[in-house]
Amino acid sequence: MIEFIEYSILGLLSGGVMALIALSFVLVYKGTGVVNFAVGEVMMLGAYLYYACAVTFELPPVVAFVIAMGVISLFAIVVERSVLRPLSGQPGVSVMMATIGMAAIIHGGVEAIWGGDTYSPPSLLPRTPLFIGDILIPGTVLGNFAIAAVLITAFLLFFRYSRTGVALRATASDPVTAATLGININFASRLTWMLAGSVGTVAGVLISSSAGLSPALAAAALGVFAAIILGGMDSVLGAIVASLMIGLVESLAAGYLGGKARDIVPYVVVLLILIVRPYGIFGTRTIERL
Repeated sequence: MIEFIEYSILGLLSGGVMALIALSFVLVYKGTGVVNFAVGEVMMLGAYLYYACAVTFELPPVVAFVIAMGVISLFAIVVERSVLRPLSGQPGVSVMMATIGMAAIIHGGVEAIWGGDTYSPPSLLPRTPLFIGDILIPGTVLGNFAIAAVLITAFLLFFRYSRTGVALRATASDPVTAATLGININFASRLTWMLAGSVGTVAGVLISSSAGLSPALAAAALGVFAAIILGGMDSVLGAIVASLMIGLVESLAAGYLGGKARDIVPYVVVLLILIVRPYGIFGTRTIERL
């Protein structure tokens, strides 16, 4: 019973960071309708920028973290303005291929500059473990979840109560009507990409500071697609709930069935759920009339 509780707690805590990556994806899809396959590479790039500022330039970790987020935000503005906006109105597959190309460029650039070695960025959080009776919770896992929970809560409040958040929701729901109401949809698109990049950077820094930094970090986003599809590609709440579910299932599968089952069992669960709800747990059901 102790093992089950420990595996469950660790799975839910790791699911919190997974939710950040899923949130980065859903923000872009919900706000612009673009399936962004460069989520993992942007997350990886942000983590490398944090490492460069904190280790190469010997800046305090907090300062390095802020700089990395700022640079990624600027990068998102450049990409949105120079690559994605000119493709506005083109077939979705064209924009999707553009994000795949962007991912390849980022990945190649990172490997050209830093190589394929594994680095150890400084941690933003204390590593002191927490003991709850006989249950051990690593300090980094708990701290990562705390940051993810605070950031996700802030985003939910931002979209629910702030004027800018409401404008972003209106633009995502119906850009034509939003434009007629005076909302700057170009600014909304740009801000969406900035927020998504910033969230991805946070996730990348948290993961790399606890598990190491290498170009393989980008692959961490691939597992999140299961949570995105399960929760519903256009649902922020769905991405959060599904990420916690996937984290829980992964942890229990690894604990009881071995490490390889960690990569298989979650997708089996997702497949079974999607058979019943093909649009995801919280996704918008599309009705087509013929």
